[in-house]
Amino acid sequence: MIGQDSIQRILDSALLVSKADETEARLTAEDLHLTRFANNLIHQNVSEANVTLTVRAVMGQRQGTATTNDLSAAGIEKAAAVAREIALAQAEDLAFPGLPEAGTPPVVESFDEATASFSPEDRARAVSAVCKMAAAKKLTAAGAFKIGARELAVSNSRGLRAYHPSTYADFVTTVMSDDSAGRAQCSGWRVGDMDTEAAGREAVSKAERGRNPRALEPKEYPVVFDDYAVEDMVGFLCLQGADGLAVHEGRSWMTGRAGQAAMNPGVTIWDDGCDLLGMPSPFDAEGATRERVSIVERGVVGSAVYDRATAAKAGAQATGHAAPPEIRRWGIHAAPLNVFMAEGDSSVEQMIRSTERGLYCTRFWYTRTVRPRECVITGMTRDGLFLIERGEIAYPVKNLRFTQSYVNAFAEIEAIGSESKFLLSDSMFAHGYRVPPIKVSRFNFTGATQ
Repeated sequence: MIGQDSIQRILDSALLVSKADETEARLTAEDLHLTRFANNLIHQNVSEANVTLTVRAVMGQRQGTATTNDLSAAGIEKAAAVAREIALAQAEDLAFPGLPEAGTPPVVESFDEATASFSPEDRARAVSAVCKMAAAKKLTAAGAFKIGARELAVSNSRGLRAYHPSTYADFVTTVMSDDSAGRAQCSGWRVGDMDTEAAGREAVSKAERGRNPRALEPKEYPVVFDDYAVEDMVGFLCLQGADGLAVHEGRSWMTGRAGQAAMNPGVTIWDDGCDLLGMPSPFDAEGATRERVSIVERGVVGSAVYDRATAAKAGAQATGHAAPPEIRRWGIHAAPLNVFMAEGDSSVEQMIRSTERGLYCTRFWYTRTVRPRECVITGMTRDGLFLIERGEIAYPVKNLRFTQSYVNAFAEIEAIGSESKFLLSDSMFAHGYRVPPIKVSRFNFTGATQ
């Protein structure tokens, strides 16, 4: 950890040496610790520390950015100068609203000292317990246990000051036999809240139950989805679909649907950067305060999220969701990063019992967009697919390919789980979802594996 005072001195240095009309300085510091394992053995233990400074220079209606790891006086001055040169080479953006005004975002305490100091020995003990579980059943476990501490700070020449320290932890394991696999994950900003042994038992159980899978005809089935599959669905609906620019340009499933009932009335999805039940991030890449945004409210399409520039173009209200550079390179300008789906009143067991004939799907893999306007996604099932007959798991099924509109799937929801799980989707930008399992009355499978 660098500390708020030291970081602020670095940012102030960048603002001081910049010769631009306006300047923004953003610093990310991260300590990452990772233990990887495979074949029931730890094979890698690594640590990485990195500090990145990004300077954005504004010259009239032109912008330029430069990024550096060189935090010497000369390195900071060079980054500021390069950012200004890039800005001068750009065309004017007449819709650019300027940098955010002076302000201080809310303070959210999501730094846990026990997580930041979680040692390699601590990670090894957790991994060892899962590997022993797998070995006792003649299965093999693989996966990773990741611990991180991060500081994010933004300052600009208008007087804005924002600083947020945080921690995160993520444990993922896949347990395999010769013809089956089971996967489990647990995540959070406090490692003490995570039960890695329970995750191991879950993965072992799924791998055992998945042995000797049978082929099944691909067609529409009622499906009970674990939260791992739901995380993928909510992720596509939000990360791509809720970007204000995609909505404005007509590329999103939300375009033209605001205020319309598009999903089951039990579906409520929102983003809240201050909610401690997820991975809090109280301000965006520009230092603007993240507002709570209701993306879907009781099945009715709500609002997208906006950064300042997109809001100006669309005639909308900025919500403090400017995407960090790691996401903007994908063409996403505004991103919900701490997303929640409301719980219901059912359980996976109840959903299965209520199904005469259908599937129980634990996870998706290699999902890709087919038609973004309807959020049509194609992908494969993985790590546990089972046939349900007369309210019970009958036997494991070989993986199937699907092509399905996630919007339509959420319109076909029959039941929603009463318990949700937080899953870290990508620690690179502290991005995650808290979601429950669901049951969908129809889901379209289009192909089978050999």
